[in-house]
Amino acid sequence: MNDKMDYASLPGGWIQARVPLPFALKRVNSYLLPEEDGGWTVVDPGLRTADTISYWEETLSQCGIAWSQVRRVVLTHHHPDHYGLAGWFQERSGGAPVYISQVALDAARRLWGERESFSGELTNAFLAHGLASELEADMREHLVSFRSRVAPHPADVRILEPGGEFRMGGANWRLIRGDGHGPGHLSFYDPDSRRILCGDQVLPDISPNIGWMPNADPNPLDSYLSSIAAMRTLEVNMAYPGHREPFAAFRERVAQLLDHHERRLSGMAELMGDSTVTAFEMCEMLFGARLRGNAHNLRFALAETIAHLIMLEHRGVARRTEEAGVVRYERR
Repeated sequence: MNDKMDYASLPGGWIQARVPLPFALKRVNSYLLPEEDGGWTVVDPGLRTADTISYWEETLSQCGIAWSQVRRVVLTHHHPDHYGLAGWFQERSGGAPVYISQVALDAARRLWGERESFSGELTNAFLAHGLASELEADMREHLVSFRSRVAPHPADVRILEPGGEFRMGGANWRLIRGDGHGPGHLSFYDPDSRRILCGDQVLPDISPNIGWMPNADPNPLDSYLSSIAAMRTLEVNMAYPGHREPFAAFRERVAQLLDHHERRLSGMAELMGDSTVTAFEMCEMLFGARLRGNAHNLRFALAETIAHLIMLEHRGVARRTEEAGVVRYERR
């Protein structure tokens, strides 16, 4: 690892760029893969902020990579800490195309496009799930703030098809779709080297957020568990995640994530007891009222709580009721 900048050299000439984030996670991994023509592919460049722009200018300079050598930008999913700099990279490189799945692109346009209405949709959905009314303004402001952090949107966008193949970094990668964390999320698997670029679908040390959204996947936790269970069959020697460090024990980590969510579901059923609860009440039981002071963390915690309650309803463990526009859950 370089002493001055936060990046590391990886086998095969890859570079792991640890791009700064203004959130608790602190960094998101971007991977630079050398191409056979002397250029580079950039995977998940990060969120657009003044700090990340400075980071990339200095990092590419120190690595001896000219902007004209950036041949393409590849995105695992639409979340702003992965997608946010895609359009800026395209402009700065002189037109490098951006590759993403159609489902993820549609989600990006819905959430961050010019006619964005999602911030209001999600805030209203959270209010229906019990969000305290005094937190409404902060939540709306937080969601709207991401528009500038994903601008400009890329103009030249090319679609990756799940189940197909994509050549980059001198290898033919299988495109594996995995939902739950983000619609249309793609992981890239090379069966020859047994490497996987897994984005946020499988992370070491931490559990990926299960991103419930209104008018989207009705049961994102079920989608997530099904998709990672299918990934457990892959022969993986090394996994390169979107956050934290590359790791080898891929199957073991998938098993841990499956177990984590089963334990969370059981724990929530116990917490319900004989009472009816809103998702917001359950969220505070799980994560504490301290999240009221952090709209970013509250958004993720509440979305994940809703996803788990929906799964409990799907399994017949809980029943959903609605009164005066407020959704509540109780044990069956």
